[in-house]
Amino acid sequence: MKMSARFPLLAPVLAAASVIALPAIAHAHPGGPHVHGLTDGFVHPLTGLDHLLAMVAVGLIGARLGGRALWLLPTSFVVTMLVGAGLALDGLELPMVETAIALSLVVFGGLLAANLRAPDLMMAAGVAIFALFHGFAHGTEAPSTASGLTYMAGFVLATALLHGTGILAAMLAGRGHGKAGDVVMRGYGIAIAATGLVLVTAN
Repeated sequence: MKMSARFPLLAPVLAAASVIALPAIAHAHPGGPHVHGLTDGFVHPLTGLDHLLAMVAVGLIGARLGGRALWLLPTSFVVTMLVGAGLALDGLELPMVETAIALSLVVFGGLLAANLRAPDLMMAAGVAIFALFHGFAHGTEAPSTASGLTYMAGFVLATALLHGTGILAAMLAGRGHGKAGDVVMRGYGIAIAATGLVLVTAN
């Protein structure tokens, strides 16, 4: 049996796991004075399903589009995420951060579920808008000491790995080519968007 034939089972599993984990998602950004250094920065995107799913989704979308989108979308996310973190460290304010993060799941998941396509630069710009809010959320947790730099390096590394996870998952599913691969990608999209919708209503 081909690997892509097994992948459709992951979509409902992902959806079920999202629903089960929702009570924890709302409080998944621990923060506080105990946060410092590379390890805490690396763990931070992994402790919130909202961050985790959004970053995996960027990899999925980039791989599905192919070409330069494969690296352009993840790069756009990481760079703009750092800008958002810098804004938070400077003490600036962004409105409705958690709502925007939840909306990123709805948008990214919707793009996958509907297999919508647009020019690469337009997609990268859309990814960057939401990455600003993800980065801001990370930055609010960062210490103001020198260890803040290693903290930022940690969440950049985790983000890159999550993008890579999405790319790998899409490639294993055949990048959406063929009926089975298309079902897999749409299933991922539906699960991600559904999680985002629940989070939007919870904010």
